[in-house]
Amino acid sequence: MFNNVTDNTLIKLLGGIGLIIFLLIISMIAFLLFKKHKEKIEEQQKKEEQEGLGKVNKPKISYSAESIVDFMEFEKIEDNMIIQKNDKFLMVVECQGINYDLMSEMEKVSVEQGFVSFLNTLRYPIQIYIQTRTVNLEKSVEGYKQKLEEIEKNYKKLEADYESILNSANKNTEMIDRARYELIKQKNLKDYTADIIRDIERQSLNQNILNRRYYIIIPCYKSEIAMGDFDKTEVKNMAFSELYTRARAVINSLFACQVMGRILNSDELTELLYVAYNRDDADLFWMDKIKQAGFNELYSTAPDVIEKKMKVLDKQIEQKSIELANTKISEARRVKEIELLEKEKNEQELVNKQAKELIKKHKKYIGQEVAQIAIDSIDDKKHEEKQKNTIRENKEESENGSIQEKTKRGRPRKQ
Repeated sequence: MFNNVTDNTLIKLLGGIGLIIFLLIISMIAFLLFKKHKEKIEEQQKKEEQEGLGKVNKPKISYSAESIVDFMEFEKIEDNMIIQKNDKFLMVVECQGINYDLMSEMEKVSVEQGFVSFLNTLRYPIQIYIQTRTVNLEKSVEGYKQKLEEIEKNYKKLEADYESILNSANKNTEMIDRARYELIKQKNLKDYTADIIRDIERQSLNQNILNRRYYIIIPCYKSEIAMGDFDKTEVKNMAFSELYTRARAVINSLFACQVMGRILNSDELTELLYVAYNRDDADLFWMDKIKQAGFNELYSTAPDVIEKKMKVLDKQIEQKSIELANTKISEARRVKEIELLEKEKNEQELVNKQAKELIKKHKKYIGQEVAQIAIDSIDDKKHEEKQKNTIRENKEESENGSIQEKTKRGRPRKQ
């Protein structure tokens, strides 16, 4: 009986241990499956993130005139001053540079001492600003083209005068020589101006011509000049007086360094800021056009690239069409001139031909016999003219041959 109880207890214990082992195995399998599934999900998420990294939709930012003005750090330009938002006023002095390297030693020492004196006289902060601008030669080219048009008009007038003198019955050698001289001089002037325009256009296309400008920026704060309760107009007037005094002092101090300076006005300050904020397009959109637009393009001057290319292409098409039209007109004029020469050369033949046609046309009124005699006389006259021309040509050839023969006979023999 005791043995039966022990066996039952042992069987129950083994069964419990087997159940525990079975549960542990199932738990491990479930843990491994869960871990593998989790790793697979993480790998898929990483792959999706990598694939969608370049496809992230960025929020669209809309810009307005107010947001651009807030970005520009200044409120307005008035009374030759840049007025900023933090009650700060700026006045700018443009300085004319000097060629320090070409100076003698005494001149260099004088400039250095003058600059030291300038630094010692400063009682307020300044900022030295250097701006590099691309020189646009389009204005110069336009001026030269206008001059070339005037020269071409004068050349055509002189050419017409020269032709009229040649066809005049009262012409003489002096008049012809004087007219030819004026015509050649005007033609040389026209060609020289055209060469200048062509060289300037080629120079401006192949390389950028840069110009460097130097400025001294003088600041003034409201706290320095107005401690009481003043309105904006009074503060602005006091700031202008203070800045003008400081700018004149700076100009006088720079004069000791042989550096000339001047205060920029409101338009020049606008141009300075315009070039600073639009470096890429400042040489395409001049300040004159911006003035006509009322400075509205200060915050947006960059048109679409396609529009720029379209404008350039339209300009090229216009220039090529003008060149083609001028070429074809010249060719047509040459054809007309050739026709005129041919007509002048065959003038008598054309006269004879039309005369015979007129006689034939009115034969019934003139009479058959009279008309035939008239036509024969025209042909005989034409034959006589041909014979005269042939005799004249033979005579000239014989005279030239006799002259050459005499020349050959008159040569001394070489010994």
